[in-house]
Amino acid sequence: MHEYSIAASLLRQAEEHAQKHAASRVVRLEICVGELAGVEVPLLETAWSLVRERSLCGDASLAVRRQPARWECGRCGEPVARGLALRCERCGAPARLVEGDELVLERIEMEVA
Repeated sequence: MHEYSIAASLLRQAEEHAQKHAASRVVRLEICVGELAGVEVPLLETAWSLVRERSLCGDASLAVRRQPARWECGRCGEPVARGLALRCERCGAPARLVEGDELVLERIEMEVA
């Protein structure tokens, strides 16, 4: 279950930022998970609830924004529709993934004295 290691990494990052800013606690984390990132969000949420115990993130919520996958032509930039062959209908060039494979910690909310 690599979601546990992802949750542990989120915890480390949040605690590093909290210590850098002398925060008393972390309130909320916001992340973006791409459709093709290979992350099972319910498992990540469960893992987060376990790793955050007895830390600065003990009560911190995890808000997940899901990012759909999007492709476009690598040559002419034309969008490539979902469910079709991953080739440009206009010029025939292979499509490239533009977004949808990311896993990004976007925001940390914390209490600072």
